[in-house]
Amino acid sequence: MTSLQIGILHPGAMGISIAASAKNSGHDVVWASEGRSASTRARAEQHNLRDVGTLANLCATCDVIVSVCPPRAAENVALDVLTHGFTGLYVDANAVSPQRATRIGEMLSAAGIDFVDGGIIGGPAWKPNSTWLYLSGPRASEVATLFAAGPLETRVIGTNIGKASALKMCYAAYSKGTTALLCAALGAAEQLGVREELFAQWTNDGSNFAAQATSRAQGVTAKAWRFVGEMDEIAATFRAAGMPGEFHDAAADVYGRLTQFKDAPMPSLEEVLAALTRVRS
Repeated sequence: MTSLQIGILHPGAMGISIAASAKNSGHDVVWASEGRSASTRARAEQHNLRDVGTLANLCATCDVIVSVCPPRAAENVALDVLTHGFTGLYVDANAVSPQRATRIGEMLSAAGIDFVDGGIIGGPAWKPNSTWLYLSGPRASEVATLFAAGPLETRVIGTNIGKASALKMCYAAYSKGTTALLCAALGAAEQLGVREELFAQWTNDGSNFAAQATSRAQGVTAKAWRFVGEMDEIAATFRAAGMPGEFHDAAADVYGRLTQFKDAPMPSLEEVLAALTRVRS
């Protein structure tokens, strides 16, 4: 297999694992440090990504660019790549609605940039059979080969742009939506003075759901800032499909109450509940 130069935008917790699978598969993986944080730089250095300094350099030298960024930034990141004259293959692996993926694809295609739609299901890809990159688009099979050595798993699900994003949205609608619902239930129980009784009811049948609920509410706080935009994208996806989007509008509100815990140590349940129930202006 021919070694390609692949640019990663950007090597966050997920992006760096995607980069590692590309390196494992024999490719030269680069990134652009300009404007990035010290923590991002540390991740890139730890995994031996080659720094080309600027986005302009990355766009000028890469065969493929993979975008892994917060959903709200996905279109702007694609526009930045377009304006820097990139002419290769662009893979949007962000948690965006199929409508947004289609818009990004149309924008890039109009400038002569080939586009593949991607949707990641699972956490950072450090173990086999744990994280899947679903791909759709005319060149999706080519993108799948870039990660052939794993541990990232790839699945091509068609040639239509938007299909991979649609799958991601429907999957996350349940997996992350139910966690937001659970947080809301805990917040309501706290406000109504029945949290202790709720936990007791959850343990009546011998289950450990009370402990699971506590763990899920605490564990989601580190990513809540990112999930706000994802819930907005899911709401838009549902509305376009003729389904109500209000549940995920509310889920975005719940996660918005937890954004203060970004880059912070895992909070106690009491701290989570205080953030959930604090009166917002």
